[in-house]
Amino acid sequence: MEGSGIEILLVEDNPADLELTLHALRTNNLANRIEVARDGEEALDFLFCTGKHIARDPNQMPKLILLDLKLPKVDGIEVLRQVKADPKTRTIPITVLTSSSEGSDLSRCYDLGVNSYIQKPVDFDKFRDVVKQFSLYWLVVNTPPPLNATPR
Repeated sequence: MEGSGIEILLVEDNPADLELTLHALRTNNLANRIEVARDGEEALDFLFCTGKHIARDPNQMPKLILLDLKLPKVDGIEVLRQVKADPKTRTIPITVLTSSSEGSDLSRCYDLGVNSYIQKPVDFDKFRDVVKQFSLYWLVVNTPPPLNATPR
């Protein structure tokens, strides 16, 4: 079934960054079930079971969202805003993984409730290590809220 047991929703439009992130995740055996959205609209459709994901089980949410900010159709800031504003999705941890070093992006993301903000390292080995560290934390070390948790 589509969406069943998804560990990570990876929202990335840059093909090179997408492949690099997938490679880093799989090399470290941190996530076998990854859903990829190549723009913000596709990410929102997946999370809110609309568009091509209308038949997806809304009770099967990812354990982690990796979100780029500079996306086509709907930008990452708007995806973050909508996810954190909805009681059904607000407890999903979101890590912004972006090349943006703009202070306004950083401030806006934390204002909207992002859980982590990481600027993508340019060096491949450093990038792989960063992906390993945050994935290990969010998928293995962190204790997520119970499924029946009542969001505030």
